[in-house]
Amino acid sequence: MLRPGRLLVAALIAVCALTLALALSQGLSSAPGPTTVPTPAGVLRLSWDDPETLDPALAQDTRSHGIMLQLFSGLVRLDQQLAVEPALAASWQVSADGRTYTFTLREDARFQDGRPISASDVKYSLERAADPRLHSPTAATYLGDIVGVGEKLAGKADEIAGVRVRDERTLAITIDSPKVYFLAKLTYPTAAVVDRANVESGSDWTEHPNGSGPYRLISRDQDWLVLQRSQYAVGTAAAPREIRFYVGQRTAMQMYETKQLDVIEVGLGDLERALDPRSQLYDDLVVSPSMSLFYLGLDATSEPFRDRSVRRAFAEALDREKLVRVTLKGAVRLATGILPPGMPGYYLDSKSLPYDPEAARRELAASPYGGPPGLPPITVTGGLGDRFAEVYWGELAVPLEVQLVQQGFFQGLARHEYQMFVTGWVADYPDPENFLDLLLHSGSAGNHSGYSNPRVDSLLEQARGETDQQRRWATYREAESIALADAAIVPLYNDVDYRLVSPRVHGLEFTPLGLLSFDGATVD
Repeated sequence: MLRPGRLLVAALIAVCALTLALALSQGLSSAPGPTTVPTPAGVLRLSWDDPETLDPALAQDTRSHGIMLQLFSGLVRLDQQLAVEPALAASWQVSADGRTYTFTLREDARFQDGRPISASDVKYSLERAADPRLHSPTAATYLGDIVGVGEKLAGKADEIAGVRVRDERTLAITIDSPKVYFLAKLTYPTAAVVDRANVESGSDWTEHPNGSGPYRLISRDQDWLVLQRSQYAVGTAAAPREIRFYVGQRTAMQMYETKQLDVIEVGLGDLERALDPRSQLYDDLVVSPSMSLFYLGLDATSEPFRDRSVRRAFAEALDREKLVRVTLKGAVRLATGILPPGMPGYYLDSKSLPYDPEAARRELAASPYGGPPGLPPITVTGGLGDRFAEVYWGELAVPLEVQLVQQGFFQGLARHEYQMFVTGWVADYPDPENFLDLLLHSGSAGNHSGYSNPRVDSLLEQARGETDQQRRWATYREAESIALADAAIVPLYNDVDYRLVSPRVHGLEFTPLGLLSFDGATVD
């Protein structure tokens, strides 16, 4: 998830300049909060970023994803240990050749209006996501392994050939080759089930979604997005009966300290106080490492970053350790490679290009540009709300302009509009394919840097169908090493989530994907 995507995506997002370091600042509103009103038991109030969309086929960021998982369900989901478990499906069987998955739906699977969910509803939802008229940014990535999705996305087929309804409660999905991570891909919102009549009721259908998930949307305004537990929700009975997401502009910390919010993320400006054992906030602090990567992208489809030497020079001129230690106050972990710690296949010896200004100058001198004076104008782009960067001169003495994008940052990424940018990627499922294939393969929609290396492509394609785990990890390791040497992307840091949780909240789980699990949670 982008998080940009989430994942949330960017509690500590930094927009870098490739010379020496950068500075992060976070604007905070000083508007007073509303009068405190006693909140009933079972009502959970969280600070949240306003989601870009409530359409599961269009969601690609963590702020949308977190709400989407409550409104809509798919055949399967990830549990709190990130293992695939049934959701709308009661069970499934895999064919001997590993290509066909036959799902049996739960008898009690219902939309939020009580209508039973059928295999035809699942088929419609997958085909809608792959409809080229919808322009889903995620369908190719998360559904592309299914036979016929490519043809559907290209407008060459009316149906997805690999999706077949056997009967009212049975659906078969055939993929192009055996892939151990396929089921995990179906946990992404792109594969969530939507109600056709609801979708076709009008362009504003997401304002009143008849979802397939455990919660239903009951109200939404400029300050609050409110969900209520559906009477048809399946799973544990212990869960908040109502979740109120605060999406307004008032300061979350102020609202938390006046007991108007129960869960908030701690920004960099408040982190030192929250980490102080003498602070009243200390006992409420929950720290959870995120399976994420924030990285510098250098667009290899545009000048000057088409040239490998220029990319390497900019990577070697960036003091990433100083970025983590000073600018981000040690609140995050220095990334040593593309895969984050905790991800299967991660290995500690993965090495990014080191900070070496002399080597950077040599690389730039050896490039077709001959040095800083020969470079074209370079702009570093950052977005995601009110984050901004102060860029100062570094070892290469290359002038950089800063472009701020308040809205549409992810869309600009997809269109390769930025020369240099900082963004984050949070795991959608625990498999290295979700990072390396998505961020590096030349045919991936998530390869926002436009990097292309035939050898890396070949290794990634080989790893997709490899069933021997050790050989698969070794193949990914080789692909990652080549990409790091090419400065395909420049790893910066792995995020750490800092949240304050009110003592009235119990059993709320935070997954390494940066998402909250409400099952089992109670609120006094």
